[in-house]
Amino acid sequence: MQKVFVLSDESSTTELLKLYLSEFENIEICEFAPYDDSVYIVDLSHDKDKKINFINDLTKNNKNVKVLALSDNPSVSLIIEIMRAGAKEFIPLPLIKNEFLFSVQKLLSEYKNLKEKNKCKIITVFSNKGGIGKTSLASNLALELAKITKENTALIDLNFQTGDITTFLDLKPSFNISYMLENLDKINETFLLSTLERYKRTNLYVLADPPYFKQADNIQPKQITKLFNILKETFSYIIVDAEASFDGKNISALDNSDMILLVTVANLPALRNTQRCLELFEKLGYEKDKIKIVVNRFMENDEIKEQDIEKVLSREIYWKIPNNYFAIMSAINKGIPVNEISSSTNVAQSYRELAKYISDDVFKANTIEKFENILNN
Repeated sequence: MQKVFVLSDESSTTELLKLYLSEFENIEICEFAPYDDSVYIVDLSHDKDKKINFINDLTKNNKNVKVLALSDNPSVSLIIEIMRAGAKEFIPLPLIKNEFLFSVQKLLSEYKNLKEKNKCKIITVFSNKGGIGKTSLASNLALELAKITKENTALIDLNFQTGDITTFLDLKPSFNISYMLENLDKINETFLLSTLERYKRTNLYVLADPPYFKQADNIQPKQITKLFNILKETFSYIIVDAEASFDGKNISALDNSDMILLVTVANLPALRNTQRCLELFEKLGYEKDKIKIVVNRFMENDEIKEQDIEKVLSREIYWKIPNNYFAIMSAINKGIPVNEISSSTNVAQSYRELAKYISDDVFKANTIEKFENILNN
């Protein structure tokens, strides 16, 4: 029997919700209590901010809780905020019975089996020039996405010769990508979540590079594609720290990516390399919107300004990560994310805001589309 809690300040709304819920035989409507593995129906028509904080705390501390949010004043920004807080479904008020019953039925079912196909987003962090902070960006972004979205996030180290993800996060994984590729036919969700190295108690799971150079020689591009397709069934985000090369394995990762964060810095050699990357991406047939320019170690008083970079590359800058040598090097030397050094530093805030920015785009693509017809009526 599934326990369901109704939280609304309007008695008429509460009674209507209970009336509709009575049509289900497998639920028990309960008074408020902190039960895990329950469904919460939360009306945000009053005390919106307080209710959103409640949803955030509830889903953070109870991973199996499912939340259906309601509001009599829906908007795109509100839906994004609600979903980011941890709600799985949203319905505007006044209620349309069939829509409400359908959403409740989804929450009563095994949620993992109801994930939309292709919901997962693959984001590859790339540069054909080493030493510009690509791995730091990939590891910190992956962790922030896992924290903000509360979704399972995979971080894959495709630097087969010189991978550093495990060093950056101070991990000693028992398994690596070579082992995973050798066992593709055995992989399922249970296998993945028990085999990939989980970072502390977060939703971030790390797939490390091979420990021996020779293991990388046997990896084929088609295996990368198959691995990604399998991972997409379990993870909502896959962050790839790609090698600084254009070999077949890397191109396979780039081909399968929904977004490529092309990392550069504000100096002429790096910008020339970035130009070459953009030219090759065009030859590979990648859509312009797939490529996002990220300027690392950015300083407002640099000789090369933001507008100079955009003019040279003929592209707008997607994101700028501020230069903070001491915070980054301290994090790297201690093997922890920069947010754990100090969450108030400009670079930690930038990683956090970038994760929010990306997750907002995904929410708009995956969630808002479902409601836009309702919102426009």
